[in-house]
Amino acid sequence: MKDEDILSEKVKAAVLPRGPKSIAEPEKELRFTRAAQGKLFFFCSALVFAFAVGVWILSTQDWGMEGPLLKGWWWLSLVGLFGCYLLFRLALRCTRHAYIILSPLGVEIFPFFKAKDHLQVIYWSQVVEAEFTMRAKNLVLHFTEEKKSGVVVSLKPIPARRRHLLEEAVLRVMEKRDAEVD
Repeated sequence: MKDEDILSEKVKAAVLPRGPKSIAEPEKELRFTRAAQGKLFFFCSALVFAFAVGVWILSTQDWGMEGPLLKGWWWLSLVGLFGCYLLFRLALRCTRHAYIILSPLGVEIFPFFKAKDHLQVIYWSQVVEAEFTMRAKNLVLHFTEEKKSGVVVSLKPIPARRRHLLEEAVLRVMEKRDAEVD
């Protein structure tokens, strides 16, 4: 029985991506994921899976009148299943891993690829003003009073119904920080 458990754990680890690491004090952080992008990748994965199954059926089934319609093309369904798997893993990654983290230190922005190498941390002490543009769906963190330098973060990967939570949290932190300075 233990060998089966070990094997199932190995298969699960190989097929499904690892989730985010647990943190020491999760109550001090707000995490926002790329769930809006994840939805798109889940949908594309389902479409590619349907295409792969359709190709498999059309290339292997004999309809009684003549041979299969796509005779010899069964291998294309294997390519489709591999594409489905990749899209599914990408969707899981988008929904499980953080895109923006608000912490007591500042704002952490994770890029889509190579997050360990290209993570951007903006400390609250660097930010002079935070601005949300609703039409463009961006968060703009200004570093100077003249608004000549800063960071623009797209909020499109975050689901629309959660963007207001990010806006409220950032604005509250800025208000609290300004109140402490005065």
